[in-house]
Amino acid sequence: MRLQKKLKYVKIKKLFFQQQVLIQEGKKMKLVIAEKPSVGNSIAKVIGANKRRAEGYTEGGDYIVSWCYGHLVALSAPEEYDKRYCKPWKFENLPILPEEFKWTVAESTAQQFEVLKSLMLRDDVDELICATDAGREGECVFRYVYNMSGCTKPFKRLWISSMTDEAIRDGFSNLREGSDYDALYRSGLARNKADWIVGMNATQLFTVKYHNMLSVGRVQTPTLAMLVEREKKIE
Repeated sequence: MRLQKKLKYVKIKKLFFQQQVLIQEGKKMKLVIAEKPSVGNSIAKVIGANKRRAEGYTEGGDYIVSWCYGHLVALSAPEEYDKRYCKPWKFENLPILPEEFKWTVAESTAQQFEVLKSLMLRDDVDELICATDAGREGECVFRYVYNMSGCTKPFKRLWISSMTDEAIRDGFSNLREGSDYDALYRSGLARNKADWIVGMNATQLFTVKYHNMLSVGRVQTPTLAMLVEREKKIE
């Protein structure tokens, strides 16, 4: 156990030294952020960023590639706004309509968030590339981490629907400005807030009314209703 800890320490110290050398040499790096490790590793292989692997990221050439695990940052739970929203829930506290929404880093993925934050703020990183899934949810995955980290560095957007080597190379040859997708991000943000308002309020309302824990959601409840109706017809 002691030997493993010592080897891990030596490895971390070596990577830290390598990073400092790059910074001192004035070498500028581009940070690519994917939505999940498997995608990040595929991209790293194509762009040559798989030479050095560290905890939560890999790098090589002019690139650092890291990843999220889906949503690392999410809208805060009601009780984080006010303790009166804690259980037991009460009718008189509804509806819950925050004047300004808060954000929380998921405890299970806090370590990876810290990795991304430190990479974003590294002195030798002068540009980011958003490589999350091509869609409004993927856009939100990146933007929430970017905003929560307090990062203001410019970023570009990799927009691909295939993970073949050819598609990745073509995508990197045709990167778009991140601002081109601001409207897409606002769309995803509005949907997430709507889901929160409907889900949190309806769940508390029906749970209190029927004295049983009932999870209600903008999408899940209508979908469940369709399944129930179909089941009735089959019977």
